[in-house]
Amino acid sequence: MSTIEYSESLIVHFRRAEILRQEALTLQNIDLYGRQLADIELLLNRGMYPLDGYMNRENYEAVLDTMRLVDGTVFPMPISLDVTEKTAHTLEIGQRVALNDQEGVLLAVLTISDIWPMDKDREAEAVYGTRDASLHPEVQSLLERETDWYVGGTMEGVSLPVHYDFQDLRFTPSETVRRFTMNGWRKVLGFHTDDYLHCAHREMVLTAARRAGAAILLHPVADLSHPGDLDYYTQVRCYQHFVDKFPPNMILLGLMPLAGRKSGPRAALSQAVIRKNFGCSHFMVAEDHADPFINGNDRFYPRGAAQELVAEMAPKTGIEMVPQIDLGYLPEKKIYVEISADQKEQVETISSKELQRRLTSGIYIPEWFSYPEVVQELQRTFPPRSKQGFTVFMTGLSGSGKSTIARVLLVKFLEMRDRPVTLLDGDIVRKNLSSELTFTKEHRNLNITRIGFVASEITKNGGIALCAPIAPYEGSRQANRDLISRRGGYIEVYVSTPLEVCEARDRKGLYARARAGIVKGVTGITDPYDPPKNPDIEIDTSEITPMEAVQEILLYLQQQGYIV
Repeated sequence: MSTIEYSESLIVHFRRAEILRQEALTLQNIDLYGRQLADIELLLNRGMYPLDGYMNRENYEAVLDTMRLVDGTVFPMPISLDVTEKTAHTLEIGQRVALNDQEGVLLAVLTISDIWPMDKDREAEAVYGTRDASLHPEVQSLLERETDWYVGGTMEGVSLPVHYDFQDLRFTPSETVRRFTMNGWRKVLGFHTDDYLHCAHREMVLTAARRAGAAILLHPVADLSHPGDLDYYTQVRCYQHFVDKFPPNMILLGLMPLAGRKSGPRAALSQAVIRKNFGCSHFMVAEDHADPFINGNDRFYPRGAAQELVAEMAPKTGIEMVPQIDLGYLPEKKIYVEISADQKEQVETISSKELQRRLTSGIYIPEWFSYPEVVQELQRTFPPRSKQGFTVFMTGLSGSGKSTIARVLLVKFLEMRDRPVTLLDGDIVRKNLSSELTFTKEHRNLNITRIGFVASEITKNGGIALCAPIAPYEGSRQANRDLISRRGGYIEVYVSTPLEVCEARDRKGLYARARAGIVKGVTGITDPYDPPKNPDIEIDTSEITPMEAVQEILLYLQQQGYIV
């Protein structure tokens, strides 16, 4: 890493930028994707000062081992450009490369100083504390990444990544510092969040700011993972309503691009360093800061470890740690108090899961918990289930009765006329969406994920998707559940009709040809079928008629609130 003087950004003068654009026409191009775009934006705007580009190998290894650069500067997160082995073999030290966004717009020109193969196990152990992908989702993401080489080098920036959303909230570090100065703020408390904020959070932040004698930078992550993700827009609008509840000249809301790395203490320290570069003097840290919460509940990192590390490094980083103190509502005194073990039962609070349940069930949200403006925004994204889109995903052997049930369901929903309905039957999809696919395991999974994507779009837009493929593998079914559940309802129906009954029906002659060895890859005969582990509904059509099966599904949907 070269030593350079601090500048407002790595973006060059516009006359130099024109020269770089011309040069880039002759350079090899690397197009960056989501996580890489967030990294390069913070590199170019100096949110990751003192880095003047991607870490070389020496600095990368020093950060893994000591959380410091070679010169001793505290920097806990390795930031190098990851590329595929194929791309790495086309590069050489000293080469200049054009770095583009996903639409081919030039962002920077990189002068390569190092190229080396990734040691993913070593990085996982150093950054996340384990090499076991089953224990940590970030490790799984790292190990499954298609890129397996790193590139380091200095950059000349041409432009920051373009954002079309909430442009008035996207401040560079120099812009935030300028605003702090204009407001007369000498001390500023940085508050990192990716959650919705409510009444107790306001009291929590105000209390922490008063103790530090500081103003507040509310600095949530601007993570638009999908252009149609309404939850993201709702979240930002809720933040805007939230800051309106503070005294004048007390708080600034700014969005920050950040590739989330749920690495507990390291991530907290990294966020503190970045907030220092944005002009903050203090940074609020939770006891379980940046914890991935395995299985939704279990902490991976020791409680309080993030606070301890950020406090320990404060003399080196220049930013003080302020502990986040969770508050609850004490109804008998109508005040917010710290949640402690001795009075936990007396304090009222609503978890994120309970809040979503109340929203989707149409249950009243008390004003002591959240502001009416915030609740109104949330109700648009989390409407009652009777107004949500949903997917009924039926899986089972060929001949089990899936398609018949789906066709009857289609008619019943069309009769209701309250939502648009789309049938994604296995044969229909194979003909129109996956005609080039074979019946290998890889292609079967790809076919199911395609169905899942289409169903998620239908669900997101308030429609009903009826899916009836064989879907023999639990992995692809679970991937669909995870995807579609973020958009609306997901109901998995296991049509568990026994193989012998399916063979007896065999309207397509598929099983007969498989038994005769004429065709291969037939689920249940030559290929396995993994029964769903936790289906929402299980139906055996050897025991009930299609109409009875449909009635069972409709009763379940009514019970869950999807239909009235």
